[in-house]
Amino acid sequence: MSLPGPAVASAQPSRDGFWSRRLTALLAGGAVATVAAWLLLLMSRADLADVRGLAGLAGALHLVQRRWRPRRTGRLVWHAQVAGRDGTEPGLVARRSSAAWLEMATGVFWGITLTVGVVSVIPDRWSWVGVGRTVLLTALALGLGRAVFQEARFTGRLALTASGLRDGPEWFPWSEVKEARLNSRKRPDGVWLRVAPGRLTPQVVGGRKVSVSDERLLAAIEHVRSRPEALAVGLPVAPPEPPLARLG
Repeated sequence: MSLPGPAVASAQPSRDGFWSRRLTALLAGGAVATVAAWLLLLMSRADLADVRGLAGLAGALHLVQRRWRPRRTGRLVWHAQVAGRDGTEPGLVARRSSAAWLEMATGVFWGITLTVGVVSVIPDRWSWVGVGRTVLLTALALGLGRAVFQEARFTGRLALTASGLRDGPEWFPWSEVKEARLNSRKRPDGVWLRVAPGRLTPQVVGGRKVSVSDERLLAAIEHVRSRPEALAVGLPVAPPEPPLARLG
């Protein structure tokens, strides 16, 4: 029986630093849920003007995040420990873009607006109103805490490691990525992946949610998926740059 070489062995996710990252994410999520629950319970008696103000702010954020496409001039950055799905590995990380943070804020405001609006219109004459309001607002606070936990437990929005590609919570082993190219839309947004088996439809990764352009991300994916062992060594790796014509 042959033993795996150093590059193959180091490609296995390490537990070092993984559970500490998850614990930190859990504490952050718990803190957000606690503060959100306290603030939301104070708003349980919000009047119609408060609900209209929240709805107006949520609507404005929605319009901005739908139309705003900031320049994505960032680059993939090498990290010695990238927290992924099952452990930590060396890898290249793309940070979340301003558009991604704005989209998260929009979702939060819509959730708060809808929940506060519902609890505000429940008649006070019903005996279960107090408990019902508390349950709804607490559920929203827990949802916000869970969202923070999901975001904080990973390193960056997107990461390339020797094991595969992670885009948010989605995971794509390199052995399953058969093809990668720019997404074929009128306004390109993201990198199109043909993934098999078990994926009925092609997947689109990156896009406006990361600070790295689609061209840079595609060049890095093509480079890494053909030689993932280069990341398993643990030495800093500089991601390749696409041709200037494609960047322009």
